Amino acid sequence: MNAVVLAVAVMLVLSLLRIHVVVALLIGALVGGFVAGMGLTETITVFTEGLGSNAVIALSYALLGSFAVALSRTGLPKLMVEKAIVLVGKEGESKKKSLSKVLILFIILMISSFSQNLIPVHIAIIPIFIPPLLHFLNELQLDRRLVATVITFGLVTPYMWFPVGFGGIFHEILQTNMKDSGLSVKMDQIPAAMTIPSLGMIVGLLIAVFITYRKPRHYEDRTTGMTKTDDISYTGRSIFVAVLAIVATLFVQLQTDSMIFGALSGIIVLYFSGQLKLNTSDAILTDGMKMMSYIGFVMISAAGFAAVMRETGEVETLVKDSAAFIGNSTALGVLLMLVIGLLVTMGIGSSFSTIPIITTIFVPLAGELGLSVMATIALIGTAAALGDAGSPASDSTLGPTSGLNVDNQHNHIWDTCVPTFLHYNIPLIAFGFIAAMVL
Repeated sequence: MNAVVLAVAVMLVLSLLRIHVVVALLIGALVGGFVAGMGLTETITVFTEGLGSNAVIALSYALLGSFAVALSRTGLPKLMVEKAIVLVGKEGESKKKSLSKVLILFIILMISSFSQNLIPVHIAIIPIFIPPLLHFLNELQLDRRLVATVITFGLVTPYMWFPVGFGGIFHEILQTNMKDSGLSVKMDQIPAAMTIPSLGMIVGLLIAVFITYRKPRHYEDRTTGMTKTDDISYTGRSIFVAVLAIVATLFVQLQTDSMIFGALSGIIVLYFSGQLKLNTSDAILTDGMKMMSYIGFVMISAAGFAAVMRETGEVETLVKDSAAFIGNSTALGVLLMLVIGLLVTMGIGSSFSTIPIITTIFVPLAGELGLSVMATIALIGTAAALGDAGSPASDSTLGPTSGLNVDNQHNHIWDTCVPTFLHYNIPLIAFGFIAAMVL
């Protein structure tokens, strides 16, 4: 049994059994290291050394969480929620109208998508915007599994398809690693190549919205952990400052390529405008960091898990064994490469980190199979994105859970990971396969 396959399988099974994700990652890493013959001491050493590789991401999320909570004090999220409710109608009138459900889901989809490009605060906006909406979602009896699926679509599809914000980072990593592996591609080729796989994401979303989760689902109205907006007021000035802070965050992040300093600039704007008071700022910013700390710990643990998987050397072994099994069958080769991408991303929880791992082997293998440049881009891009939806350690699943489970009625594994895995990874494999075969 390949150590990487076994480690990922152990981690996923434990997660499905409701073992905490961090514990599942730790045990999975130990199993993988043991099977690969690394020994207990070496496995622990590699895991510990690998933790630091995601420290920047964890700090980024912590500061973005602080910025999002501070931003909420301007009243902007409250205003957005009020406008959303006005748009779809009053609660008592709308909970039986399917049109209202589609409209509120569309609003959530737009906010999730814009968090990747237009306002690149990523998942930090979710715990601020979603909790105030939960009472309204309960009135509509919307299945939160559907809401999680919609949010994950907004977090994943934009970076796959569009070279803006996080998509620009994803496309740049893809281009750089393919060039380093011997295949030069143009940036404008990537969105075109990723169009067919992205259509697979759209198909999965439509299935979730109109078929799988059409039936109403009842939730209790609870206040535990809910974001309180009643005591927050907003004025024209406070909304202007909020927009200015967002613009500053966007500008600095694009100029420095750093979410940390982008979030810091937004916080500074709120400080100097007076919207973030010195006597309350410490508590507000700390609350934001606490809100995102769970995600940070999972991401750091996932970095340790990924380090062990790389150290085993069995990712390359898995690919080479698969290549030997493929022979001259292009169809079988494409399918196996997609499945390998799924396994790797499910394990480490990051499609961005998967690209360097798989590109070195996939580029020459795609060449041997006679795939075109566009087909190779689609294959590697899809293989990397596969598993981002559905992975217990992915921010694309951790983010939705952080907003939907504030009242303890939404399970991370069964209500976010499993639904997003089924609705997106299966279509992605199908459409990625088609793209690689026809381009």
